[in-house]
Amino acid sequence: MSDAAIRTRALRKVYTADKHAVPAVDGLDLEVRPGEFFGLLGPNGAGKSTTIGMLTTRIVPTGGTATVAGYDVTRDPVAVRQRIGVVTQANTMDRAVNLLENLEYRGRFFGMSGRESRRRAMELLERFGLAEVAQRLDDHVSGGQSKRAMVCRALMHRPDVLFLDEPTAAIDPQARRNLWELLRELNAAGQTILLTTHYLEEAEELCGRIAVVDHGKVLACDTVAGIKASSAADSVITVTYDAIADAVVETVGKLRGVRRVEADGPELRVHAAAPADGLLGELVTVGLNHGLAVRNASTLPPSLETAFLNLTGREYRE
Repeated sequence: MSDAAIRTRALRKVYTADKHAVPAVDGLDLEVRPGEFFGLLGPNGAGKSTTIGMLTTRIVPTGGTATVAGYDVTRDPVAVRQRIGVVTQANTMDRAVNLLENLEYRGRFFGMSGRESRRRAMELLERFGLAEVAQRLDDHVSGGQSKRAMVCRALMHRPDVLFLDEPTAAIDPQARRNLWELLRELNAAGQTILLTTHYLEEAEELCGRIAVVDHGKVLACDTVAGIKASSAADSVITVTYDAIADAVVETVGKLRGVRRVEADGPELRVHAAAPADGLLGELVTVGLNHGLAVRNASTLPPSLETAFLNLTGREYRE
């Protein structure tokens, strides 16, 4: 592999809707080092899926360049596909054959002999705790087991780069934690992994570095600690009044330590320089002064989630 497992320069994808150009990815620059566990975060519509589509050769870029494992995704897509493994959010297991056969067929597709393919499949199934269900159809295993089998299948041909697109969506918390441990082990053994996820805790637990994207651009790219520091992660206090809260926005915006105020109907989201001690009481008072009572309130301390909110100015929507 080259000095970068993934590298994009001014990567663009523009779609046409109603005769108007709509940029989904707009000049994206990314670099993922070999052996890195890298996270790609952003709200829905930020350009993550389009970026992954271009890196895995499913989508043809409009402009710029992208290389994966040293091969250009546009000029040499076959070489790229030979060197990547992909785990999608949707279940793509063949339900007409058992888990072992799913893996064996993938190995044969990549040129392995029957004996080599079976040996590699059993090795992976044992490693991922699936040997006992190897002969079962996908419909007859749990969601967590099925997801682990998808990871096994993606690893059959020993890819240089493993792409994980929402790998723990729709599985229970225990299965999610189990998969995290397996992914950590893979990365510790040298596997390069690019992860997209809606679970900020997942990104914080697993990723060495993270890129936050929105509107097809990189807003920040650093370690979790670096992103928190550079984005001036705030406390976020959310207050729901018993009526529309627009009237209090200007007043709240002048309170000490408040950086930004967002109103959404009766809900007010207040970004404040940490610590925000006493601010909640002031929000209650401001509401009462405007004839509004507080129905609900919550506080998020400075975290990756609050850094994300500070960067994108919106909730992490699923």
